Amino acid sequence: MIMSEEILENVIEENPADFLSTVEAVLFAMGAAVSVSELAKCAGCSNTTARRAARMLMAQYEEKNGGILIREFDGVFQMCSNPVFYDNLIKLVSQPKKPVLSDVVLETLAIIAYKAPTTKVDIEKIRGVSSDHAVNRLVEYGLVEEAGRLEAPGRPMLFKPTEEFYRRFGLKDRNDMPVLNPEIEAEINAEVEKEVREAIKVET
Repeated sequence: MIMSEEILENVIEENPADFLSTVEAVLFAMGAAVSVSELAKCAGCSNTTARRAARMLMAQYEEKNGGILIREFDGVFQMCSNPVFYDNLIKLVSQPKKPVLSDVVLETLAIIAYKAPTTKVDIEKIRGVSSDHAVNRLVEYGLVEEAGRLEAPGRPMLFKPTEEFYRRFGLKDRNDMPVLNPEIEAEINAEVEKEVREAIKVET
């Protein structure tokens, strides 16, 4: 049975240990990123309360500054090791090999990050060349993923950044990304809109 928000708020305020321990146990047991809805289901509360509890727990870990931290990435929470101890950890395991991103791949990634969800047609219009290889590489590296299909002739595949992208670049979510120059953003939007109109015209 899901308790009311008022009751849950009182539980958290008066005796947060048990409630936060539930969230902590779920994050530890899952190992991977856990969505707010999953936390809410396990704790028997709403998404709003689950998010608040997770952030309270995250703050406790931050204050303690121990070996484990909790990070929030685009609406999900995950336990991870404190970067301070990275040098100690690599003594036990091989240093992970991060893919080297070429200028072409980085350019494609930037377009997807700012225009997501977007199609290969949009990307190629902005870059002026085929982007199949770059997009496929980004999917392979786990930085980009499919995000459904555009409701347009041919139903082209849409792509968006993954949680790994935000984690890799130290961003909380899309709103945490650097702001584009308004003139550049307007130019990109105009190019994309023109391409979409031309594609629809050809199909019809």
